[in-house]
Amino acid sequence: MLLRVIDRGLGCIAVRAFVQFEADDHRLCLYLGDRLILEHSVENPRLEVGYGKPDVSMHTGNFHMVDDIVWRKKLTYWRCSDESVEFSFERDGPAQLSLTICGNALVPKVLGTDTNRFWVRISTQEDEQIWGCGEQMSHLALRGRRFPLWTSEPGVGRDPDGDFTKRIADAGLEGGDYWTTYYPQPTYLSSRRYALHVDSRAYACFDFTDDELHEIELWEVPQRIEFFEGANPAEIVTQLSTRFGRQPRLPDWAISGAIVGLKDGERSFERLDAIVEAGAEVTGLWCEDWAGVRPTSFGRRLFWDWKASQQRYPDLAGKIAELNDRGIRFLAYANPYLAIDGALYQEAAKQGLLIGRRDSVEPYLVDFGEFECGMVDLTNPAATEWFAERILGREMLDIGISGWMADFGEYLPTDVKLFDGSSPMLRHNEWPVLWASVNAHAIDRRGKTGDAVFFMRAGHSGVGEHCPLLWAGDQSVDFSRHDGIGTAVRAALSAGLVGNAYHHSDLGGYTSLLDNVRTPELLMRWAELAAFTPVMRGHEGNRPQANLQIDSTDQLLSHYARMTRVHARLAPYVQLLCAEAERSGLPLQRPLFLHYESDEEACAIETQYLYGRDCLVAPVIEELAREWRCYLPANDEWVHLWSGAKFEGGAYVTVGAGLGEPPVFYRAGCAHSALFESFTKDPP
Repeated sequence: MLLRVIDRGLGCIAVRAFVQFEADDHRLCLYLGDRLILEHSVENPRLEVGYGKPDVSMHTGNFHMVDDIVWRKKLTYWRCSDESVEFSFERDGPAQLSLTICGNALVPKVLGTDTNRFWVRISTQEDEQIWGCGEQMSHLALRGRRFPLWTSEPGVGRDPDGDFTKRIADAGLEGGDYWTTYYPQPTYLSSRRYALHVDSRAYACFDFTDDELHEIELWEVPQRIEFFEGANPAEIVTQLSTRFGRQPRLPDWAISGAIVGLKDGERSFERLDAIVEAGAEVTGLWCEDWAGVRPTSFGRRLFWDWKASQQRYPDLAGKIAELNDRGIRFLAYANPYLAIDGALYQEAAKQGLLIGRRDSVEPYLVDFGEFECGMVDLTNPAATEWFAERILGREMLDIGISGWMADFGEYLPTDVKLFDGSSPMLRHNEWPVLWASVNAHAIDRRGKTGDAVFFMRAGHSGVGEHCPLLWAGDQSVDFSRHDGIGTAVRAALSAGLVGNAYHHSDLGGYTSLLDNVRTPELLMRWAELAAFTPVMRGHEGNRPQANLQIDSTDQLLSHYARMTRVHARLAPYVQLLCAEAERSGLPLQRPLFLHYESDEEACAIETQYLYGRDCLVAPVIEELAREWRCYLPANDEWVHLWSGAKFEGGAYVTVGAGLGEPPVFYRAGCAHSALFESFTKDPP
């Protein structure tokens, strides 16, 4: 039996591990240890089921979703059996749903009428804090808001009330909202020292707006609802990283110097030489235009036919070999879509490897904005093997490419026909995980795991098991609250809590539309942020000619070169953090509360982070700031990295924040003090 029913004189109590039901004639309660998780009664039922018909439309990766609820009913009544608790709509009515405790999880099972919707309301406390739900860019603390969980393009601006987002919408583009994200995950962490994960790929909505209840909505009955508890937040994060799979360790070359992002054809190599001559520590060159370019109204897009462009990069294999001799790796770009005017599309279509249309035998085509593509069917083993070997293997790894941006993953439409016959509604959120596994498989086939590295923006539960590095996606090239530089910090912290140790962002941002272009200050502030992340990688953006680049002026290049030297000097510390992540799953960029749980002020901070246990980074994310107010957690003494000045923790301090010296501190007396002291004694 999965449950043991015992008598305490008050009714039946079902016990298993630390999850248990307690019930009498009036009330059914679920406890996690001594925490009340669910309080169900006839007057206030906390479980509902229903049947819905979704109406989903997609435009360039942005989804609009409406649910037609055919019926929705409360599971008001219950009865305990030897193995489960069964729920019904009416007293003595037929059972409609059972919940069985299995280890640390509840396992629901539909017993009655056709059901494809599920609601559960979790008990909360007034002062409880909530974090998680995947990679969230606008808010680290989730209490007071609702979060639909569906992987998609986040949109540009992401603030429906903001002037820029309204202008984007007026231009016929998608503006997004605070909750839109490439990487949702149905997992949250509570300040009550537990975490909840729903084992489901379906559309979900986690609603934290009620003072007494968290409502979870799912467009299926989930396989499991899992619980984790720990003595502190770090212990819970370790459990989650174990549950979802630890990220492969980053190679030393990826963290020991900057990865310069250029897409200038052969001229990229000349510019790289000048950047190195200016004193930059460089270990990688990333040319996303390696396969060619396509001009569009959005900007200079790539030609989605994944093989080296002889026009832009003649003898690319030879150039890569020359770079390798200098200790510089070459990185490229790929995604799981094939442009219809490319040779690889014809090859894949002929072999039947593309996602099909429901109403014909023709491949399903997606409009990506002035060009159409077919989609490799990741449910077809022959298609994934073909992509891993034919493209990632022969066209990329075999010519010496050491890494790539594995883009997209969030675009799967819901009106397609998949090879394995599965529902695209239920495959959509899983698509990034399938895409990650293809990339990891290709690297493994060549014996390059731990040496070659790919990075992704899209994700869902378990993506980290395959993907060694996340990036924050397409931020706007500005300081805006919901789409600018600060969102890269929140993205790293939220993703790190649900099992992802390694994160970075496009240095300088990516999206430049209308009259929004990079300023020198933005580019320099982003370089400062990137220097204190595991991987420091640049991007020229969607409109390179309209925007400043790291080598546009002597001032920009000098500042960039200095920050690469800062990044390189930190490499020994980062290597130890990577080893710790391998053992414990703890992210390199950590919310302050992960180590200062009892410090209430630290729990409210979402734009500073601990870089490992001993370093605190407070990046400047506002324009024109030359001083910056930072919070230093209690019970430690902190040393300013650049001046050596000491400060007692448990208070806000204001320090100088001139360009080139972002507010960074380290714990006095920590094991890495000698390394940190070198920044004062011998500045990079």
